[in-house]
Parts: sequence; C-alpha cells; structure tokens
Amino acid sequence: MSRFGLRIGFTASMEQYQPSYLLSLIDDVERAGFDSVWVSDHFHPWFHTNAAGGFAWVWMASAAERSKKLSFGTGVTCPTMRYNPAIVAQAFATLGSMYPGRIFLGLGTGEAMNEMPVGCSWPPFKTRVEMLEEAITVIKKLWTENFVDFRGKFYTLRKANLYTRPSEPIPIYVAASGPTVAELAGRLADGFLTIPLEESHYRDVLFPAVRRGAEKVGRSVEEIDMAVEVYVSYDEDYDAAFRSVKCWAATLLPFMFKYPIYDPREIESYGNLVSDEALKRAWMIGTSPEDHIRHIEHYIKLGFRNIHVTSSSPDERKTIAMYGRDVIPYLKSTYK
Repeated sequence: MSRFGLRIGFTASMEQYQPSYLLSLIDDVERAGFDSVWVSDHFHPWFHTNAAGGFAWVWMASAAERSKKLSFGTGVTCPTMRYNPAIVAQAFATLGSMYPGRIFLGLGTGEAMNEMPVGCSWPPFKTRVEMLEEAITVIKKLWTENFVDFRGKFYTLRKANLYTRPSEPIPIYVAASGPTVAELAGRLADGFLTIPLEESHYRDVLFPAVRRGAEKVGRSVEEIDMAVEVYVSYDEDYDAAFRSVKCWAATLLPFMFKYPIYDPREIESYGNLVSDEALKRAWMIGTSPEDHIRHIEHYIKLGFRNIHVTSSSPDERKTIAMYGRDVIPYLKSTYK
C-alpha cells in the first residue's frame, strides 16, 4: 500500500496558452480542489499555429503568489543543456524559500526542440541519461552542502554555494517512458512521472525498473511517489472536444523525441500525418463527468496516486468547473 494519498493536479500548458491566460485560471483551479499545477518548461512548442511560449519559472512564481494552497512544479525541466543544473538548483531553491512545501521539480532527458534552438547539440540518448544523472547530483549537492567542489564528466562546481536555500526539501520527479530512466528515478528521485502507455508496459517494464532502482540504493518502492500525466478534452459536443486536441498530434510520433527536429513549423507538418483515430486513442475525449472519472480511475487502479490532467478543451474554465463539481469530489471521497 502506497503511503501517498491521492492528489489531482492540473497542467499549465505553456505551449498552448499565453501565460496571462493561464494565470487567470489559478483561482478557478484552486477553487475546484486541484492539489497542484504542473507547468510545461519549453523553449519551443509542439506546434506553430496559435502556439505560445511563456517561461515556466517566471510564471510559477507569479502563480504561487496568487494561490494559497496549490503546489507548483515543472513537468518537466531538462537540467542539462540550455540550463546549467546549478542554475536550476538556485531557481528552485529560491521558489522553495518563498513558497515552503509548495514547490517540486520535474526533470527529464529533454527534447531537441527546446535545446537546439539556443545552440545546444543533441547528444544520443545514452549521453543524455548520463547528463541527467550528473545534473541531479549537482542539484542535490547545492541544496544540501556548502561551498561545493565537484568535477564530473559534464559539470564542474568550484566552491559553489547557495545563500538562499529551500526551507523544506523540494521533491524531485524524474520523467520516463522507458526502463533506463525509470530505473534512475528509482535510485535518485522522490517521484516517478510517466505518460499514458499500454497497461502491460507499466506492469512489465516501468514499475519493475523503478523497483530495481530503488532496491539498488536500499530504498522501498513505496517511498517513491508514482505520478502520471493524463490527456483529456471536455465538451458536451464531442466533435468540438476532439478538434481542440488536434494541435498535439506530433507528440504521438516517437521519432520526435529521438531525432534533432526543433522547428515548430516542421513539427506541426509531421503532426498532420497522424490519423484522427490515433489521436482519439491517445486523448480521452469525454462529453460527461463520468467519462473523466472512469478514465482517471483506470490510472488509480494501476497504482498511480498522483495524477495530473492535461486538458486541451474548448473551454478550460468550464472543464475546471466540471472537475471541481463532479470529478474531484468523487475521486477524493472514493480513493483516500
């Protein structure tokens, strides 16, 4: 039995909505009973038409100031290329100092569209995993040690010291859809984050990898917060709800995460190759609260206790209100 209670989060999609609009939703999100806001940390978006590109860290500080209870974190930050991990450590230490107990940090191996536009190379996956592991080491050292000297394969610290520290520990989540990084999450992270995948992939690949990682360092897998992002759209009109997710089509193409493709115009053109049927399988297009309840229940029953909703609905305020009225109360009362 997990020691974590059920939490339901909301995604602030910085590539889909302008930051001022997302900021205007914070009162609605808090009033609806969401527990957290996961903020996408991108330089380029997944599409070009009507896209946005706000900076996640700046937005988080403003949103946390508006909120009383919500926790905020990235879903996810790549701490290895366009950001030096020491700067990631400093930024989140500052947020943690200002908003104690309400900040978390999601980390991943990155995407070419966020790193290459600012002059970074796009290393092979094995190298990116090594960079991520070393970056986590750097971040943790700066949060807990003084005047750190460190010389790794990729990063160097010379008597580096953070004079502003988080007043409470900041949870680190590592995102993965394959076993290599899932194992790393089990060794080094407070939480494991993943996306919608086949049930057998969780059972046979990801969960065992997280467990192996935890056991290598003498931890129990029960100490690791198991989190998942789910993709939904809501409207009483099914066709309207479906049209609202079509901009995300390119995210269904595995080669987008592997190869050095970084121009949103090109990414969008590849997305046009994705069929409507594939999008409907990847996104839960729900016209009733019951559709959304059943969808999230599926992930709860698989063992996830931290679920955040990425909504690409025609009317986000209506969707948030529906969750607050029907979905969250039911889930919180049924699954403690």
